[in-house]
Amino acid sequence: MLIFVIHEHHATHLHWDLRLSMNGVLKSWALPKIPPKSKGTKRLAIQVEDHSLSYAKFHGEITEGYGKGKVEIWDNGDYKLIDKKPGKIVFELEGKKLHGKYVLVKTNFGEKPGKSWLFFKI
Repeated sequence: MLIFVIHEHHATHLHWDLRLSMNGVLKSWALPKIPPKSKGTKRLAIQVEDHSLSYAKFHGEITEGYGKGKVEIWDNGDYKLIDKKPGKIVFELEGKKLHGKYVLVKTNFGEKPGKSWLFFKI
């Protein structure tokens, strides 16, 4: 079973962390804006370090260091991996807030080349 979680993270700047279970870890992307619930809205997603699967249930306060701030579970559930190629991941979410097919597509946008993706519903 594949799981996902989206954390609402009140750090230096409010953002959302999309996490997909893959290969025994949570692959993670930081979204500066709220995740899209409908088609036509694209969000920048910056790939960040992988997290352990146990982090999928984390909520609370990070009191020190990188990521300091309040973390809440914004959405979670199961997902189905439809297609995964270098630079493109297609999946179907079944969460409390997000439902349907989504895609992550790697781009060269932003200040972090190689780490920038677009996240949107299809």
